[in-house]
Amino acid sequence: MKKTYDIHDIDCANCALKVENSLKTAKGIKDAKVDFAKSKVIIESDEEINLNYMNEIAKSVEPEVSIRHKDEVIEKNQKDIDIKYMFWGIGITLLLVVLIFEHLLGIQSIYMNLLYIISYLFISYRIIIKAFKNLFKGQVFDEHILMVIATIGALILGEYIEGVAVMVFYQVGEYFQDVAVNRSRKSIQSLLDLKPPVAHKVVNDEMTDLHPEDLHIGDIVFVKAGEVMPTDSILIDGKSSFDFSSMTGESLPVDSKDQMNLPAGVINLSAPVYVKVEKAFKDSSLQKMIDFVESNSMKKAKAEKFMTKFARYYTPIVVGAALLLAFLVPLFDMIINDITYIDSLSIFVERALIFLVISCPCALVLSIPLSFYAGIGLSSRKGILVKSGSDLETIEQIDHFVFDKTGTLTEGKFSVVDISGDNQDQVLEIAATLESQSTHPIAKSIVAYYQKDITFDELKDVQEVFGKGLTGTYKGHKVMVGNKKLLDELNISYKENQSDLLLIYVVKNKDVIGYITLEDKIKDNVKPFIDTLKNMGKKVSLVTGDQLSVASSVGKTLGLDTVYAEVSPEDKAVIVQNLKGFEKVAFLGDGVNDSMVLITADLGISMGTLGSDAAIEASDAVIMNDDPTLLIEAIKVSNLTKKNVIQNIVLALGIKFIVLILGAFGFANMWMAIFADVGVSLIAVLNAMRLLRK
Repeated sequence: MKKTYDIHDIDCANCALKVENSLKTAKGIKDAKVDFAKSKVIIESDEEINLNYMNEIAKSVEPEVSIRHKDEVIEKNQKDIDIKYMFWGIGITLLLVVLIFEHLLGIQSIYMNLLYIISYLFISYRIIIKAFKNLFKGQVFDEHILMVIATIGALILGEYIEGVAVMVFYQVGEYFQDVAVNRSRKSIQSLLDLKPPVAHKVVNDEMTDLHPEDLHIGDIVFVKAGEVMPTDSILIDGKSSFDFSSMTGESLPVDSKDQMNLPAGVINLSAPVYVKVEKAFKDSSLQKMIDFVESNSMKKAKAEKFMTKFARYYTPIVVGAALLLAFLVPLFDMIINDITYIDSLSIFVERALIFLVISCPCALVLSIPLSFYAGIGLSSRKGILVKSGSDLETIEQIDHFVFDKTGTLTEGKFSVVDISGDNQDQVLEIAATLESQSTHPIAKSIVAYYQKDITFDELKDVQEVFGKGLTGTYKGHKVMVGNKKLLDELNISYKENQSDLLLIYVVKNKDVIGYITLEDKIKDNVKPFIDTLKNMGKKVSLVTGDQLSVASSVGKTLGLDTVYAEVSPEDKAVIVQNLKGFEKVAFLGDGVNDSMVLITADLGISMGTLGSDAAIEASDAVIMNDDPTLLIEAIKVSNLTKKNVIQNIVLALGIKFIVLILGAFGFANMWMAIFADVGVSLIAVLNAMRLLRK
């Protein structure tokens, strides 16, 4: 089982990585993922893991970290915060006093140096304490230890201003980095903070305020102008306009119409309305969206895995290089330049200290996942929910898009065109009664067309055969309704009917008594969408359980590369599995029948509004408003994110590498080193956040 927790007081991405590695190796934990950007921990285990046990493991590598249950409010110790800022204030004041006396007034003495050291201790005492704690736990390559060694080394060498200033700018940079990351967190979280605080339930003209989770199907709710829909509802009275942007990415307000579907999270803009509750809040579109974004979000993209692994080896290598630079290179310098070892040592120790400052891996570990995080936020604003950075990375790599037909490329709203049979009323009655037990769009269309009350007293033993139809007993007769595949499976003979429309056969006591002809129109914007995909060099195919004539007609109209018709859900999965042997394949569908193939594909994409719970659960991405053309936007976001990731990799590695070389040859000072660490981290974070402004 998987459980998600909040993690508090995590300083940096590298700290998150250390906690993650410790949790992974803990007894009873199968896998652990720590997301620094979201402050979340996902623990996978066979049984419940004690929270105190997890905190012990986390604190063994990061003493200030705490793991808590989701949404548990943690109050900061105000006294602790006040002490921190008091020490900061004293330290910086002392530093300014020393600078004024020494440089402006020209006063220099041993006491000035002592004041530098005191101000240094005031400013950095917390980092020093943490460094020693980590050192005793064997964490030699901890960034706090590296920073303390580098700055104390600078003080010993008499570089008092550099030593103190480096620590000041290190902490200031960390502060601004935290601000940037928190802004990114809030930007994403705002997409999920649409949960309405209250609902106004109306009973006998009296209004009662209650929590949306206490609403029941059929309740009447009054929604004021400016308020959020408390759960998925239908408009029953009033005229207004609505903001769907949070749920579907629709940028313009939508005017009301009779019996309009209004998902939870939609904002009522202009006038009060009355709505009828269609779904409990726990089953609403908004709750599905929240659950989707929070689940499985830790699956790392290849670029993230590369950078995490790279940082694991990078820091020890750079520290080793710093030691060689400090103590081995002076031996050669002594011989070549004919100077004493001590003189050479003083030169190269300073260069080695610069190496240590540069080697802090935070910019490397943080910049890449934050780019993916921002990309996921951007796609969410456009109405496409993506589970993880790995899935976002995959979108632009897809070679072959395979589509389901009903509700995906077509409207999913079937209209009955004709009823054939000697007794058409009986054909429709049996079909509507059986189909009333199914949620498939075809079933809903037949029931709606029947327009009579359905009695279930004489309906028994109903079974749905996925992708084929339904069987049961009605008024003492064995009855069936479905496609040709159901008839073939049950060895029922029938007359072949060639039609570009969909035929649903009705069987009574193993005799076909008639069939119903239905039409499902292709969505208006699908043809240019398919053309755009093909212009991008993508293959596009259709796989459906519909009869060949219907599927071929759709394929010909849209100009699809391949059409697979009359296939079962299992066959869909086999087809996609076979295609995966040659190319990266994405499948886009909406029904419960698609769950298996959604899991099989390299990328499973489901339609959010019409899609079933099972299909959404199996998906890697969800299109919230059932418009497949948003896939083009998803590809664009994926490409933007890829470029942003490459920029951050080049930035983080490039600048660090350049400054390392300059430091080794004596051309870089402590100021450049701190820029290569904190400065690069901050620039990478800001670059990633640009995606949120697109």
